[in-house]
Amino acid sequence: MGKPTGFMEIARADRTYDKVAERVTHYKEFVHQPDGATLANQGARCMDCGIPYCHNGCPVNNVIPDWNNLVFKDRWRDALSVLHSTNNFPEFTGRICPAPCEAACTLNFNDDPVTIKSIECAIVDKGWAEGWILPEPPAAKTGKRIAIVGSGPAGLAAAQQLARTGHAVTVFEKDDRAGGLLRYGIPDFKMEKHLIDRRIEQMQAEGVQFRTSCHVGVDVTATQLQKDFDAVLLTGGAQMPRDLPVPGRDLAGVHFAMDFLSQNNKRVAGDKIDAAQAITAKDKHVVVIGGGDTGSDCIGTSIRQGAKSVRQLEIMPRPPEQEDKAMVWPYWPLKFRVSSSQEEGCDREFAVATKSFTGDNGKVTRQHIVRLENGKEVPGSEIVLDADLVLLAMGFVSPIQTGLLKDLGVALDARGNVLADTVKYQSSAAKVFAAGDMRRGQSLVVWAIREGRQAARAVDEFLMGKSDLPR
Repeated sequence: MGKPTGFMEIARADRTYDKVAERVTHYKEFVHQPDGATLANQGARCMDCGIPYCHNGCPVNNVIPDWNNLVFKDRWRDALSVLHSTNNFPEFTGRICPAPCEAACTLNFNDDPVTIKSIECAIVDKGWAEGWILPEPPAAKTGKRIAIVGSGPAGLAAAQQLARTGHAVTVFEKDDRAGGLLRYGIPDFKMEKHLIDRRIEQMQAEGVQFRTSCHVGVDVTATQLQKDFDAVLLTGGAQMPRDLPVPGRDLAGVHFAMDFLSQNNKRVAGDKIDAAQAITAKDKHVVVIGGGDTGSDCIGTSIRQGAKSVRQLEIMPRPPEQEDKAMVWPYWPLKFRVSSSQEEGCDREFAVATKSFTGDNGKVTRQHIVRLENGKEVPGSEIVLDADLVLLAMGFVSPIQTGLLKDLGVALDARGNVLADTVKYQSSAAKVFAAGDMRRGQSLVVWAIREGRQAARAVDEFLMGKSDLPR
């Protein structure tokens, strides 16, 4: 560590946001990094803590103290090398990861944690700006062919690792552009899509082939992939949304959150949206059901579309303002948080449940909710909300099991995910592997990257008998 007393002398300073009135007028990113000198000081706050719990808090096991120290010493290119040694895409995680590493920071036990996420993002952004990040094609080819189904973060991480070790990798993606939920689930105001495009270009230069608009199980059979490739890696995500089976669910205007978000991302990308299929919040009373990140993304998108009002409902009680650190640290704490989208204008209701939807002429106009206490309905507590657009953001239950998974006949776990362990990542089907949300269930982007990297090593070892790829 560069400055042993840094954490005692320097206060936490993090990135700043554009003002609400300005940022809701567009879909561009609105976050601003501190300058280099400020970030160097923030790196100096990293403690010589003996056991860096941030390593365990980070699913990809980023070597955080090392690159904090390198930034403090103005050795940014070395910091980038350390950062890339564990994470293929730190510009993604540096923007959309909730930063469990910061919750686990030793300094967080009785002070403000190190600004790990901001430093991470600044390192990789500087790397791109300085031209340090270049394709890394393999020195030799192995002659092995690998099919990866799904181009989300797990698939991309695996593809890059496997291509760099010399395998011929083809990524199959059912949508018209690669990126999975990074492209179609994360709003542009949180992560602009040119960040994905430049990684795709890098990977293509490294030998990865992308076949977009190719739905495995529809346009090409799963068994054909098994025949044509030496290994198949399934990274298609967990795309089966959790539904809300209450009266009125079939009224027009009640949609899954991802249908709303993906359509808007396509609109922002310049795609033409069929007017008959358009989902818009403009001039509507919007109700978002679900208190997680997807719900928050629906809020920010609805506000930018010109919603008349936005309300977010959560079935769980309101969390405490401050966690009991002595009880939960270094694990991710349950506490009250306000996202940037919630800050932009949203009424939040906790401990409520939806009883039904009603409407006029087949369109939803009202939502009937009740308050909960200890998980039970409070008698006489029914409330009727104005609701012209209802977005179901209650998470995902499993991968889609028809088509690809059914054709392969892979075994599933109790939750409906592809059954595979975290050592071999191999499914019950011959030479078929699985990683990311399709294997572990709905989770974070950083977990998907970790699983993609680990699965890449498992596939490489399966094909070659050994592997030099990191776990």
